[in-house]
Amino acid sequence: MRQILIGMAVFAVAFYVWVTYVPAAGAFLDRLGVLALLGIEAEQSGTQNASGQEQQSPQRELVVVSSVEDRALTDHVTAIGDGRANKSVTVRSEAVGRITMIAPESGSRVEEGAVLVRLDDEAETIALEKARILLENAQDEERRVARLGTSGAVTEVRLRETELELRTAELALRQARFDLSQRNVVAPISGWVGIIDNEVGDRVSAQETLFIITDRSQILIDFRVPERVIGKMFVGMPIKIMPLGLRDLVLDGEISAIDTIVDRTSRTLRVQGRVDNSEDQLRVGMAFSVSLSFPGETLLAVDPLALQWSGDGSFVWRVTDGRVESVPVRIRKRDSATVLVEGALEPGDLVVTEGVQNLRPGTEVIVADEATAQQVLLPSAKL
Repeated sequence: MRQILIGMAVFAVAFYVWVTYVPAAGAFLDRLGVLALLGIEAEQSGTQNASGQEQQSPQRELVVVSSVEDRALTDHVTAIGDGRANKSVTVRSEAVGRITMIAPESGSRVEEGAVLVRLDDEAETIALEKARILLENAQDEERRVARLGTSGAVTEVRLRETELELRTAELALRQARFDLSQRNVVAPISGWVGIIDNEVGDRVSAQETLFIITDRSQILIDFRVPERVIGKMFVGMPIKIMPLGLRDLVLDGEISAIDTIVDRTSRTLRVQGRVDNSEDQLRVGMAFSVSLSFPGETLLAVDPLALQWSGDGSFVWRVTDGRVESVPVRIRKRDSATVLVEGALEPGDLVVTEGVQNLRPGTEVIVADEATAQQVLLPSAKL
């Protein structure tokens, strides 16, 4: 008996839910005569028009919607460029002589003003000492003549000759010091020394290249861009830089200089970019891929599923006050996530993405998301 009572209770609950939430249940029970037997009057499913005929209530379609968004159409330009050092100096010998000392090692870093190479300087050292002796003698003679000049024992000509000899001795000392300094080759800038081919004992001639010093703390990249983007570039504009030999490395750089002349053959303009190399990952002469992005016009972005087609072209279903309307659009750009279009839409408009099969202009719809349904349905709309 207990199981029978539980079964009857479960059946009663299921019957109540079926009758309450399934619209066709009332009509089905009415056709079977169950409602008349229970004394319940069947609910009219429609209204009557002026002629007394029953008129069915319009059916509302369940749809899923998405919002229309603003999206800037970006113009991307990619170019290949060559890297060079921020500063690069070829170090040459200013004198002829035999190398007695080479301070840096190949590939090492040197500081500005450091002595890199020293040539044999015995003759220059002797000449410097001789110039000092001559200067001291000229100074003594100048002082002696000056004392005699106060007493009138020395002529004016002798005084001038003494001053000239002193000046000549001073210049000779400066020349000797300069000649001795030329036996030392110093670093004109701070940077990195390449491979050194010379050895101690080699004899070098004047203007012979000893090595090259490069300051690669920053790498300058020369590349060319089409003339159509000239007006969009400016010094300091950010760029993306990828070394072709290091595909996984993407660096942030900027435009450091823009040329003033367009090449008539290629219709391109030379541009110089700059990228920081404080971590010393890059080398002079490497090839780089440079990417520039220019913001373009702003278009409307819609979900690809919202796009529909008819004999007149593409369109979307826009939901307004619980009803749909067809809005023609023109496709400008398509990708996997969105479609950029032009049309009589506004950012924030709701367009149908799912449930478009039975839609017609003016069809009432129910938005699947209840929060969105509060915004688009008429106040009198009920589920």
